[in-house]
Amino acid sequence: MIAPSHVSHGVELGLGLLEIGKPWGHVPTPVPDEEQALRFLEFAFESGIRYFDTAASYAVAEQRFGRFLRTLDARQRAEVTVATKFGEHWDFERNEPYVDHGYDALARSLERSLELLGPIDVLQLHKPTPEVLASGDLERAWELARSCGVKVVGPSVSDLESARIACESGLYQMMQLPLNSASPKFLEIAALAHARGLYVAVNRPFAMGALLYEAGPAAAQERRVAALEFILKVPLHGIVLTGTKSPAHLTENHAAFVEAKRRATAAAVLRYH
Repeated sequence: MIAPSHVSHGVELGLGLLEIGKPWGHVPTPVPDEEQALRFLEFAFESGIRYFDTAASYAVAEQRFGRFLRTLDARQRAEVTVATKFGEHWDFERNEPYVDHGYDALARSLERSLELLGPIDVLQLHKPTPEVLASGDLERAWELARSCGVKVVGPSVSDLESARIACESGLYQMMQLPLNSASPKFLEIAALAHARGLYVAVNRPFAMGALLYEAGPAAAQERRVAALEFILKVPLHGIVLTGTKSPAHLTENHAAFVEAKRRATAAAVLRYH
């Protein structure tokens, strides 16, 4: 099982937490403070978001998300899917990320994530390469993760070769990948992952915002719907990660997702008939 039973077959909307940890996006803006981040996470949960994706390299995002998780009662916590990553880490002294796929670094990262978050549902390898995917250090790290109760593992890919190797390995239950209409090169990989039964987490659905605002703010919502519809027409079982720290943007993304799903479903019905 990829996630708690509330995650239905098909594609749902999830939340990427990078922006509550460090600046990011088409036009990076300041990170919210601790209390603002907590209120935003509460808003996301109240809005129906149940899949949250974070990473060790998102600076303070795991810490803040962990604080939010501790505010939930047992029933609420059971509804949440906690997904995080190791392999890329955050240097708090230099205020920058770095990559280390050695066993010791992966083990330390996993230990810290478990301390901050509690139980982890989905663990992903950040910045994989073909060499790393074949390494004994990674194999040992996955074994450690499973011994700590992690049931679902897979890579968060950014290159086609690593993605194909991971799909064909038979070792993983999921994969995270970038997919949007401006950069559709992962369409074939998404199809392969679906054929192999992998759960797929789609990141960068709006190309870091570039797809939304090139035609001006007035056109942003329709472009948002179109961007999501592009993804929802791809055969997938998984989650689309909307990366935001703004309640207003999350509300817009949710409304766009609902409309995009309606259009994609209608288009599928027409094709069938």
